[in-house]
Amino acid sequence: MSNVRAEEHSLNPRQFQELCDMVYEITGIVLKESKREMVYRRLMRRIRELNVPSFSEYFQLLKTNDSEELPNFINAITTNLTSFYRESHHFDYLLENFLPEHEKFTGAKRRLRVWSSACSTGEEPYTLSITLNKYFGRQINLWDCKILATDLDTNVLDTSKEGVYKLDRIESLPTKIKKDWFESAEPDYPGHVRVNEILKDIITFKQLNLLNAWPMKGPFDVIFCRNVLIYFDRPTQEAILEKFLKILRPGGALMLGHSESVAKGYSQLDPVGRTTYIKL
Repeated sequence: MSNVRAEEHSLNPRQFQELCDMVYEITGIVLKESKREMVYRRLMRRIRELNVPSFSEYFQLLKTNDSEELPNFINAITTNLTSFYRESHHFDYLLENFLPEHEKFTGAKRRLRVWSSACSTGEEPYTLSITLNKYFGRQINLWDCKILATDLDTNVLDTSKEGVYKLDRIESLPTKIKKDWFESAEPDYPGHVRVNEILKDIITFKQLNLLNAWPMKGPFDVIFCRNVLIYFDRPTQEAILEKFLKILRPGGALMLGHSESVAKGYSQLDPVGRTTYIKL
């Protein structure tokens, strides 16, 4: 780190607001005053790595045309908190209710499309893959079954694709799931496990900003968008939900996060469980 005065690495109110405006313009995420300390810590890591003398100069770096730092800035700011079987009721619903009904719906087509729209470090799409493999068993090979896993953050996508996790990430999982779907990553990664390659067979990982144009047309049978909408303002939430509804088939399932209730005002969505909705 350069020998600059401490005040040059302070984040004043004007600079913080400028950062908030930039994050909102690029991602639609609304940063509130309560996030100032978090923003400061994360950007200080980037400033130290780059050996930039001050926040002011870091801002100038971000504003440079075709700045290579912009993706790193977005990656640093976006929050990526997840776990295997997080909000497990969604996976229980798929296993016990949705998949049996979908099997009747699709008939001989045997087609299933699932979208994990904010996959973070991969725990969600891999849990989805475990769920589908548990339900279909060896018959999954007879299905046109695919999971699309997307995220804004390119760094977490690299972790997702690798499928390697610290051992403590799976400690709370049932023994059978650990035995069937994970294996030691030793000696390449001491103290880590990797997911069974079978789980990767039906997953495609892609970088996607939910505010930009979506290249996929659907229809999807299931869409997961959990604990993402809370970071957006209401107009952005509504715009994203409308886009979900356009590519979610009638009878398809939408899963939101535990603190998200924005779907209550949508007549097209029928609540069938905790933050679980079926498109009418």
